[in-house]
Amino acid sequence: MLQKTDFYINGEWVKPQFQNDFEVINPADEKPFAQISLGTKKDVDKAVSAARMAFHSWSLSTKNERVALLEALANVYGKRSSDMADAISMEMGAPIKLATNAQTAAGLGHIKAFIRAIKTFEFEHQLREDTPDEYIIHEPIGVCGLITPWNWPMNQVTLKVIPAVGVGCTVLLKPSEIAPMSSILFAEFMHEAGFPKGVFNLVNGNGPDVGEAMSAHPDIDMMSFTGSTRAGIAVSKASSDTVKRVALELGGKGANIIFADADVAKAVKRGTMHCFNNTGQSCNAPTRMLVERPAYEEAIKIAQQTADNTQVGLPTQDGNHIGPLVSKVQFDKVQDLIQAGLDEGARLLSGGIGKPEGFVDGYFVRPTIFADVTNQMRISKEEIFGPVLSIIPFDSEDEAIKISNDTSYGLTDYVQSGDIDRTQRVSRRLRAGMVQANGAGRASGSPFGGYKQSGNGREGGIHGFMEFLEVKAVSGWKRTS
Repeated sequence: MLQKTDFYINGEWVKPQFQNDFEVINPADEKPFAQISLGTKKDVDKAVSAARMAFHSWSLSTKNERVALLEALANVYGKRSSDMADAISMEMGAPIKLATNAQTAAGLGHIKAFIRAIKTFEFEHQLREDTPDEYIIHEPIGVCGLITPWNWPMNQVTLKVIPAVGVGCTVLLKPSEIAPMSSILFAEFMHEAGFPKGVFNLVNGNGPDVGEAMSAHPDIDMMSFTGSTRAGIAVSKASSDTVKRVALELGGKGANIIFADADVAKAVKRGTMHCFNNTGQSCNAPTRMLVERPAYEEAIKIAQQTADNTQVGLPTQDGNHIGPLVSKVQFDKVQDLIQAGLDEGARLLSGGIGKPEGFVDGYFVRPTIFADVTNQMRISKEEIFGPVLSIIPFDSEDEAIKISNDTSYGLTDYVQSGDIDRTQRVSRRLRAGMVQANGAGRASGSPFGGYKQSGNGREGGIHGFMEFLEVKAVSGWKRTS
């Protein structure tokens, strides 16, 4: 069993103040494969002290100096990508192809995208052409507490760490204790890249202890959290006494509106596969498929075929299958919600309760589709975070928008239509931070984040930098050149 009980503080691996061993479980066989230690407030204090001491010099470093270190990190990450893919696959059950081509690749992609963005970012500039004596300065906010989830570990770690250190902040990272191995490996990458002592620190732990200690800490200037809405509320409350900035990227219950004038077969298959991707463990998954009534029967037939053709397999196997859920807690939650769909009268098209045939060990679930769902059912209201799709019919554009917006979330919605005007009209009316039309991917640097209980921050590109910057206006500025 791997022993990774030390924390990375002030440029070295140090033992925790109190040994509190915690087993990391491989979700494919339910057996522990690594051991970490869960930290305490004293470990947080030590890491924050190191970050605070490092902030003075790091905040005064030049953009070129920071870019050079980020480029060194990208080089280390690229050389050790296979190690990262193996870690992610084992800790959270991602099939190795997905762990390599999506999970690991996302992290490196974000590093490179932030490097490109920071090279063109103006940290100081004149307010307007007609205000020569009014100067705007963007300054690093200070010490940042970063809490990341288990479902896309490197995607979220790099979306927080890279812009924070890139603009001159110092950080303390608390990854999910369920899937910490990739972040421990990332700490090794940061060390090998040569970042100064105290710029990056890592303490493992759970939310009630380490997460709350970070949120309430008077010497942490900003908290960036990705995870459940429930936990995001806890971070906000604990942060309120020190009036620190809080950026939240939380849950979602994405609506995928498919109009009859779309390429229905293509849209339904694409939407179903997207819902099942990463075993449904994505906050931006299109888990509610809204289908215009004339196309409804065709849609449920294609969705059922897609689910029936979705393979479930071990993470170590190559292929496009889906793997297990991350934990027993998540497995039990998904089973409970599938049962709720049955109890509330939704029509089961595919999947259902229990594990797929041939699986005894591991947190594997059956790809599941419900038809004839209403927006009052639990499966259409609660974030399931598993490969479960709810299909809802609608009769008009207004009804589709009403159903889509009838949720406490507002992260990512999807629109499928052959009418460009309709696509744009509907996109404007959806209460979501992101809308993807007709299968279009998201561009590098496009802001990621949501409305309502999906959070209040944006990650990626220039918008990602702004979360970690203070804006200072200086009047009476006399330019010398």
